[in-house]
Amino acid sequence: MVQQVKRKRRSVSGIIVFDKPYGFSSNGALQKVRWLLNADKGGHTGSLDPLATGVLPLCFGEATKFSRYLLDADKVYEATMQLGVTTNTADAEGEVLETKPVNVSSADIEAVLPQFRGEIEQVPPMYSALKKDGQPLYKLARAGITVERPARQVTISHLELLSCEGDQARIVVGCSKGTYIRSLVEDIGAALGCGAHVAQLRRTEAGPFDLTHAVTLEELERLHEEGGAEALDACMIPVDSGLQDWPIVYLTEHSSFFWLNGQPVRAQKAPLEGMVRVYNHNDEFIGVGEMNDDGMVAPRRLIRSQ
Repeated sequence: MVQQVKRKRRSVSGIIVFDKPYGFSSNGALQKVRWLLNADKGGHTGSLDPLATGVLPLCFGEATKFSRYLLDADKVYEATMQLGVTTNTADAEGEVLETKPVNVSSADIEAVLPQFRGEIEQVPPMYSALKKDGQPLYKLARAGITVERPARQVTISHLELLSCEGDQARIVVGCSKGTYIRSLVEDIGAALGCGAHVAQLRRTEAGPFDLTHAVTLEELERLHEEGGAEALDACMIPVDSGLQDWPIVYLTEHSSFFWLNGQPVRAQKAPLEGMVRVYNHNDEFIGVGEMNDDGMVAPRRLIRSQ
């Protein structure tokens, strides 16, 4: 019997801003790109429904240490609302629960949107990856089980109507982490009195990244076909790209040594508080730190070499 030789994975570090196609789970998208890149280590920055497309930053190698900060970042979505139809998943893939006539104008939608701007309470959908007693809610939902979900506070920083034609309306939503657009659309539909679900959803921004940074699966597959896994390196951006809005702290060669060994150090022109990007005397990114009460930079996540 011929034994299949397992290919050796490459040690690469950086971020690929992926334009996730329809039908892929976030993990499925990660594994596909990781295979094309032949990377030994990778992680995504928060789930994007299979129904949804758009910006999904994928972190590889050392960049995986900082994926949590992208997970915490604000997002922007464009959603198409199907008015008059509610489903058990609040999207187009669910079973229809109720159908109502639609007699809604742009002015009607504009009138209800203000109540969903700012800090709002939102009940997560049953069809979500949140867990109850160790079980994902979507597994319970598929078994016909509904459980109480405590409302969570989320922030809708931007909510505007883009268009309204017939029984469909398009909105743009800027929101904090943990916001469920499906729940938002469902609640807007309830406020309109006709119900609604998400017919289409596209993430246009995630933290500092938008669609202008994103590469498609077709582009990555073409590069792989032409030049192998190494050709995809041209699509990778630096490890610190997701932290560009953070203050910068520069350390001397001496202080870098101690900082990389887990010790807080002093730095010139450091802010008084908060998280910072840290660079050594050669202008190399070496990790992220947090300012402590003594005005010193305490290490939080480190990069020893790139």
